[in-house]
Amino acid sequence: MGYDWKFGPVFRNFDLLLVGLGNTLLVTAVCLVFGLLLGLVIALLRLSHVRAITWPLGFVIDFLRIVPPLVQLMWVFFALPILIDVRMTPFIAACVTLSIQSSAFFAEVFRGGIISIEKGQWEAARSLAMPRATMMRRIILPQAVSRMIPTILERAIELLKTTSLVSAVSYADLLFQATQISQQVFRPLETFTVAAGLYLAVILPCSLFVRRLEIRMARSGVATVA
Repeated sequence: MGYDWKFGPVFRNFDLLLVGLGNTLLVTAVCLVFGLLLGLVIALLRLSHVRAITWPLGFVIDFLRIVPPLVQLMWVFFALPILIDVRMTPFIAACVTLSIQSSAFFAEVFRGGIISIEKGQWEAARSLAMPRATMMRRIILPQAVSRMIPTILERAIELLKTTSLVSAVSYADLLFQATQISQQVFRPLETFTVAAGLYLAVILPCSLFVRRLEIRMARSGVATVA
């Protein structure tokens, strides 16, 4: 006997799914901004020649990349408030966790982009007696960022997909809203099919854009950082 699909109850709650999608995009945007900023700082510190700085940061990056983000989220939401005696909302826990977790990946992207710049660029800046901070801001980082754009966008897409984990701490993202609706209308197949369609509607165009950008950059001879 075939399944009797009924999407009516789901579409009657479609506004709730859109609210969830908006919350998903909000968390993604916040974590992307803070993840990029923190990742850049970590990358610059890792490029120093002080082992007392580079070794601990290397360990932190490996830890954040290896430990599952869901475990990190649970620790931040349940354990961190006990340690520092603060109230942790689902939104703050999600932003703190995914910002820090994504910064580990962005740090490696930034570091790879910076060290990919040819030695001649560094030497030319040093020959002008340019301070390191000025050299980074005016010469190295602009060239490095142009090479990192496709990889940064790919990581942003991965971050968007990772945000589905925040439903575990009852943040009203798209997955959480879909779960609530499915329990109310008793139509899990239809509900999660629509939710998957919303994810697809956002992620697929972004993925196609990144793919086209990579092809265009390859044809123009612009090096990219993996």
